[in-house]
Amino acid sequence: MAKPIQTPQPIADASLADAADVAAAQQTDLAVGLTAAEAARRLARDGANELRSAVKASAWRRALAQFRDPLVLLLLAAAAVALAAWAVEGRHGWPMDAIVIMVVVVLNAVLGWVQEAKAQDAVAALARMTEATSGVVRDGLLSRVPSATLVVGDVLVLSEGDAVGADARLSEAAQLHMLEASLTGESEPVLKDAATLKAAAALGDRLNLVFKGTAVAQGSGRAVVTATGMRSEMGAIATLLDATPDQPTPLQTEVARIGRVLGLAAVGIAAVVVVTILAVDHV
Repeated sequence: MAKPIQTPQPIADASLADAADVAAAQQTDLAVGLTAAEAARRLARDGANELRSAVKASAWRRALAQFRDPLVLLLLAAAAVALAAWAVEGRHGWPMDAIVIMVVVVLNAVLGWVQEAKAQDAVAALARMTEATSGVVRDGLLSRVPSATLVVGDVLVLSEGDAVGADARLSEAAQLHMLEASLTGESEPVLKDAATLKAAAALGDRLNLVFKGTAVAQGSGRAVVTATGMRSEMGAIATLLDATPDQPTPLQTEVARIGRVLGLAAVGIAAVVVVTILAVDHV
């Protein structure tokens, strides 16, 4: 007879439930953990334990972005004016002014594109070098696996210096101090306790929980994973950040303002020159 598929049951607030009850709801065993096969099945169902990243812009979009700067647009306008003046004057020789301006604009765009590409490659390489791993119990054996492969129901084994790979409910804690500044802003290590809370508490006061993105400063412990990826508390913050529109920095705002001022000044000067020339021709 086929073994029934194990389906973890959601828990509204794991801090208010006993660790054994949380483990039972997640269809796991605190001593043995999940089997490798069950962990693989849950990973295929829930996806990797990763935060959603922004969609990477294509190469041509990044290239076009180099021409959105107000000063670059001003140079393009100057090149157009120089080219128009060359055409009006009879197209004698080469329009050197327009060519020089366009060469400068293109070189600036190429340099900006290359620097941006190098920065993205460096960040990707750094991410690969610093890929986090987590200690877990699977099939009754302690092993280290990439944190991206953690699933709900995994039993984490925490020790000093470890980065917590997923939100989890503590079942054991021995002088376990956690660094949670990245999540709660608390600058001091937080002493954790596996005891069940009597009432709902704020995120920073849920002492029997550990969270993705935090780290072990001291001590050791065990915990059963309750949430991974975008379903973790860190994932909730990432979702809020995705919903927040990007705002230009003060420097970008000032550069844009200067570009507009220079553009208006250039248009004004050009208008005065044209009017003066027309007035002189009619005299």
